[in-house]
Amino acid sequence: MSGIDYEVEYNNRARVPENPTIMAGWARDSAAYREQHPPRRLSYGPGERNAIDLFEGDREGPLVVFIHGGYWQALDGSSSSHCARGLNGHGISVAVPSYDLCPTVSVADIIGEMRAACRELAKLGRSLVVSGHSAGGHLAACMLATDWAAYDAALPNNLVRAAYAISGLFELEPLVATSINKALGLDRDAARAASPRLWKAPAGATLDAVVGGAESAEYHRQSRTIADVWGKAGVATRFGTVPDANHFTAIAPLADPGSAMVARLKQLTQI
Repeated sequence: MSGIDYEVEYNNRARVPENPTIMAGWARDSAAYREQHPPRRLSYGPGERNAIDLFEGDREGPLVVFIHGGYWQALDGSSSSHCARGLNGHGISVAVPSYDLCPTVSVADIIGEMRAACRELAKLGRSLVVSGHSAGGHLAACMLATDWAAYDAALPNNLVRAAYAISGLFELEPLVATSINKALGLDRDAARAASPRLWKAPAGATLDAVVGGAESAEYHRQSRTIADVWGKAGVATRFGTVPDANHFTAIAPLADPGSAMVARLKQLTQI
């Protein structure tokens, strides 16, 4: 892992200087979509951020979860409401959870919160397809690899049937020596323990790992590697790119009912 400038590879805000404008667009589009399509609010824990916005569709079948990014230390679900638009356009319900942020909590704590959110959503009686962006892509893979029956004997082990990770991080050790880790507080052991690529692969499940075409070599490597490693272990994996997209624009197709990304997520709900 030597010879790579991980700060350059993983500092997406430095790589994409126009990120404030893009994220301001997320906030604007999300507020407009919540006004147009008011979500149902669910709680999965005692904290203010232990909340889920459920944008309901009119179809039965699996529910798609979208977990926001922000390197486990920024944003909340309200910045991603517009990401429900594409699937809602096909009648598919989308749940957008928030979670507590580092350094108030650890990455391991956030994994636990997303498990609690999925357990809450299981009460709706529907299986889940979990998607996510950046840190949310990491959390989506963690949900796919969770042994749900061991976590809660009342849950089916196939609660999460597929994951669709956009610009995900699946091995966290490269972040330890970067400025990103100031809030995360990861040491080598904690980083490895929170890296789903190193967990037992969820054989029989499905994982798509996609990355923006203009993202760093490390982001491409991370998605290619988990697709390869888990694929060899019996997971139905796909690696893909979002043409010309950077780290912040890679999620834009989620808001378009006619996009290839939305079509694939719709397909995953039908597996």
